[in-house]
Amino acid sequence: MSAQPSIDVVIPVYNAPALTRHCIDSVVACLSESIRHIYVQDDASDVETRMMLDQLPYEQVYVHHAQKNQGFGASVNEAVGRSDASFVLILNSDTTSSEDFLPTLCAAMAADPQLAVIIPAGNDYARDNLDRYVREPGGYIRTHRLRGHAFLIRRHVFQEIGGFDPAFGRGYYEDIDLGRRLDLRGWRLGVHPGARIQHEGGGSFGRGRSYKALVKHNRSLYFARYPNASLNILLLSANCPPTHFPPDLLDALDYVFREGGYVYWVTPEPARLLLCLQMRSYAMGLEVVVRLLLRSWREEKRVSQIWMLPDTSRLLRMLIMPWARICGLEVLSWEWASAAQSVTPKLMSK
Repeated sequence: MSAQPSIDVVIPVYNAPALTRHCIDSVVACLSESIRHIYVQDDASDVETRMMLDQLPYEQVYVHHAQKNQGFGASVNEAVGRSDASFVLILNSDTTSSEDFLPTLCAAMAADPQLAVIIPAGNDYARDNLDRYVREPGGYIRTHRLRGHAFLIRRHVFQEIGGFDPAFGRGYYEDIDLGRRLDLRGWRLGVHPGARIQHEGGGSFGRGRSYKALVKHNRSLYFARYPNASLNILLLSANCPPTHFPPDLLDALDYVFREGGYVYWVTPEPARLLLCLQMRSYAMGLEVVVRLLLRSWREEKRVSQIWMLPDTSRLLRMLIMPWARICGLEVLSWEWASAAQSVTPKLMSK
């Protein structure tokens, strides 16, 4: 404990008593050696949940019952306000800890003073092959999208930025919004593959009409604030690793990431090295390209531009241009500047 800074845990709770009890039990069993207090913020749950919380046998657990339902963000803000720890671990009540991952997360924080948030990997990242991503000091992977089900944050940073924005009401997208604000202020966010947590998902709201209405409303609010978060770049190249990308291209990619957008990189073989979790890799094929171009009816998920590196095959260039015209997309062909080892984008079509 002396080797680590002080850590408190905050768990906002709204109903789902069985999942909530399982979460708290697992925190006590696995994290007790690394934490001081557990602040449970009951967001006006029903009688069964309140009774369960009041009967918890743990001395380090402090339960606060709110008089009315404030929503996830406001509940976390209030609970964090009771803490004076260096770090706060914020957990959804439908998460389960199976190991003490906090020393690993704290080591990453110590290695990078600009790292404000570190997220334990787990089943929410099961689709991502985390071995392919660049590791930062402390072993974490950069991300520009905060998933709020479980994350360790520097408490003073959380307080200085104002915590979660209550405009998002009962929940959804308030975590992504917090990440955007941290990112825009120069703080870093990361996911650590060496730390894991299980997330059930939908523990409080489920996946019914209430969930869909909340998501729809808060999605619109988020993209109204950050319109460039809908940037989705289709990047085409041969098997050129990012370590060989010229500075101008790396800057352009970094801009997309920092704005909250994504890059979908198509190469003859799946890329072995990716820059951050907002970069995805696909093996070359016309079917793959067409699927990405037509990937969603939602505007914020559609490909917004196509970028081609100089080593993109002529055949793929010939095939992609008609699709770009049909979809009304800009195609930028990046030309190598051999002497300066940089590239400049050239507009091919719109």
